[in-house]
Amino acid sequence: MLKKTQSFNDGLVKIYAVENIAENGAMPVEKLKIKQQLRYHERTVGYGRFWTALQNNVRVKYVLRCQRLREISTQDIAIPNKGKQYRIIQVQYPEDITPPVMDLTLEKLEQEFVEVDDEFE
Repeated sequence: MLKKTQSFNDGLVKIYAVENIAENGAMPVEKLKIKQQLRYHERTVGYGRFWTALQNNVRVKYVLRCQRLREISTQDIAIPNKGKQYRIIQVQYPEDITPPVMDLTLEKLEQEFVEVDDEFE
């Protein structure tokens, strides 16, 4: 069976980890720290995915297909081209696609993080 070839021409998404930068014993202060920058292909949010998520009080805004990275998780935040912050609510790994890919299901954050660190170490 032939594998489908995936292109990533719709934009660039930055993936951030949420870090606590407060002193020990102080109130938590959360900041976004860059993990990865990935090109993506924007997928259609299907009826099934949309309505199933809505039943769980989640409003799916986007599904982005990127090259597969196992270190991306639902603990991370995504910021695509448009600059808005989204919580990654699901990471899926479709098969039979070259190169290996992951689908990130995103929900818009109601309260965005203020502190953002865009520099790789």
